[in-house]
This record gives sequence, structure tokens and C-alpha cells, in this order.
Amino acid sequence: MCKSQRHLYLSGLCVLACAVLAGCATPPTRGTGYRSSAGEGGSGVAPYSSSIARFTPVDWQQLPGWQEDDLSQAWPAWLQSCHGMVKRSSTRTWSAVCDRAKGVTGSNTQAVRRYFEEYFQPYAIRSNASGSDTGLITGYYEPIMNGSRVRTPQYTVPLYAYPASWKRSKPNPGPSRAELMSSNQLRGSEIAWTQDPVAAAFMQIQGSGKIQLDDGKVLRLGFAGTNEQPFKSFAQWLLNKGEITRSQATMQGIQAWAKRNPARVEDMLNANPRFVFFKELPGNVSADLGPTGALGVPLTAERSIAVDLKAMPLGAPVFLSTTRPLSKQSLRRLVMAQDTGTAIVGGVRADYYWGTGEAAGDLAGRMKQDGQMWLLLPK
Repeated sequence: MCKSQRHLYLSGLCVLACAVLAGCATPPTRGTGYRSSAGEGGSGVAPYSSSIARFTPVDWQQLPGWQEDDLSQAWPAWLQSCHGMVKRSSTRTWSAVCDRAKGVTGSNTQAVRRYFEEYFQPYAIRSNASGSDTGLITGYYEPIMNGSRVRTPQYTVPLYAYPASWKRSKPNPGPSRAELMSSNQLRGSEIAWTQDPVAAAFMQIQGSGKIQLDDGKVLRLGFAGTNEQPFKSFAQWLLNKGEITRSQATMQGIQAWAKRNPARVEDMLNANPRFVFFKELPGNVSADLGPTGALGVPLTAERSIAVDLKAMPLGAPVFLSTTRPLSKQSLRRLVMAQDTGTAIVGGVRADYYWGTGEAAGDLAGRMKQDGQMWLLLPK
């Protein structure tokens, strides 16, 4: 899901964001957001500035669940963040704490806790717009489908590579999805074939995914580009036509509608003119490795989030306090801000990466929870 273009999230109703999750959006290129060293270390002043959020330093005991989280599970994600941030950072702020991480026994959760408590300061995040310290937490995932490299009687739904002719002369915008599907413009650009057109559309929205081939191999597809058309929600199309209720405007609800109305599926999918193209990732990529986020490193299931980069630096550790989908069961853990999306907007806003496959998709598709966030910045 969405290298630079990890995923384009649905704007509008939050329940629809849960429904159809994310498509691909170019991650912004921004500075680190850090003040100069001369401005750091002031009493009660965060060394990071944001136009949409403000930060208040707090004690570690004010983070609910900090002592209970198994931080060893977050350590691999933090090392990935270090790898990405040290490459990008224009200051020594991150390289210093990442250098110190080399001496930590990551499998020892108490050692990891001591590391963060010694070298980081937690800041409560509050939205400038609303003044609230509570915001929306949604979820996303990486799809996996059965499929084939060639068309068969079983696998008839194509996923396309970026058209070779567009690389030479790219239309802007290109033809809509409906126009592409009713013409022969993409013939010869097929990269894989699957069974379910709705699942294929969700993979386009996610921006990447895996294809389980019949020979046991896994084909991994990443984002390659779009037709530059605007994204429009087919969940909203169903709502406008009275085909589903708001409570059914989830990924699962849309799939159920499609099974009841197979003859109308193409009309629904064509309500979104945006079309996403894929590329095959190297064959030596582990099937268990997460998709690449906006930071340029693989995401870690249940330890990576997408955030608004106007609110916090890409790659930073964040402590998240929310609840599991459709429940009041606490979900409190250290995560890394390794991704972004165009509908992830706000100072207290995150999209939680659940992982790969059907179980992760079920959780992601139902997640629309309130939550609080604390940004951890180097001392």
C-alpha cells in the first residue's frame, strides 16, 4: 500500500473512509518541522511546530497503558522508522536517538521502555481547529487475493500495469474508469488476473496488495500510477441511490450488496472515475513483509499508522490510545507515523495499519473509533 503513494483515503463521511479505505496519494515533501537547536529545550515548549496541532509536555505516567504495552513488539517498527528518518532528516535530531538504539536489546520490553523514557519526551496532542485532544482513528490493510498471471476461466478480472504509451505521453487527466473499461486502451497491460471485481477495486483503493498464485507463490503488487481522475466514493453512490444504509457503508456492506446485485457491480465501480495501475515488486520480497509506506520503509502490522504530516514528522513514534473496532476494548500501544493519506486530516487523526489479508481487512473495514495521541520527540 501507498511508496510515496501509499493510499488515498476517502474524504467526506468518516464511515465511508472505513468502508473503502485508501487509494494512492503522493506524500508531501516537507522539512523536519523542528526548530533550530537554539529554540529547543525551552520550558514547556515542544521542539516541533505544527500549523494544525499544539503539543503539551506530559509525564510518562500520563500515557494510559504505557506500562502495559509490550514495547518489544514495537521495536522492529521503530528501527524501520530510524532507517527512513536518518536518510531524510536535515538535522541530527533523529540520528542521535537512532544511534543510541543500536545498543538496546529490542527483545527486552523493559530495555525498550527505558530507552524511550530516557531519550524522549511525550507531548499530548491537541487539535488547533477544535481544541480537542480526541480525534478519529480509522483502519487500513493490505489485501491478498487468489489469482493468476494469465487469464483463465476462473480468473477473469484484470489488474493492470501502467500503460507503456502513457509513459511517453501521459494524458492529464486520462480517460475515466468507465472509458477505460469500455475500450481496448489497456489491452496488453494486464499484470495479473483475479476473480472478484469488487475485491480488485478495493486493492486499487488500497494501492497495493498480494496475489496468491495456484503454484503457491505470492505475487506482490505496488502502486505504479493513476489516470489522474478525482476519487469519488462508490459507497456514497450506493447511499445516494438508497441501496445501503449508513450502517452498511462499510467494506463488508459493499461486498454484500455486490453479491446481491452482480449485474450492477460495474455501474457502481464506474461511479469512481479514478483508476490505479500496479507494478510487480521484486520476487525476493518476503510475503510477510508489509507494504511500503510514505516513509519509504515497510509497514508493521498493528505498529504503523498514517497521519497528517502537517501535524507531526513522518516516522516519529506516537503513543495511541483508542479502542478496537465496534467495541470498548482498549487498544493502547506505541506506533510509528510511517504513512500518510489525503483524507487523513487533523492534528489528532490516524489510520491504523492492521496488516495483510482477510482478518486484517475485516478489522480495518469496521474501525471508526475515538482516540488520543501523544507525540514522542527526542529530548
